[in-house]
Amino acid sequence: MLFELRQYRIKDGQRDQWVRLMEEKIIPFQTSKGVVVVGSFVAQEEEDLYVWIRRFENEAERTRLYKEIYESDYWINEVKPESAKMLDRERIVNTLLIATPKSVIR
Repeated sequence: MLFELRQYRIKDGQRDQWVRLMEEKIIPFQTSKGVVVVGSFVAQEEEDLYVWIRRFENEAERTRLYKEIYESDYWINEVKPESAKMLDRERIVNTLLIATPKSVIR
């Protein structure tokens, strides 16, 4: 399994709106394509931080799903413009992770 830890910084005062977008549009759309969303989080002590974790079988699946999602008309025309208003894209941190042998998340 391959995990992707995505850390986003949300523009001032828009975190609640961002969470709604994630939970109502982004996560349902991505899961409909086959992405497994392991978790979605906001930071208790950092008002602008949103974190989510996605799981893929391998790099080939991740590449295929990226293409299906991010090149789709729905993403380009509906999600991307809406998310651009709230997301500080320059501060996104995306980390690929492999669970250690005794990790419960495997």
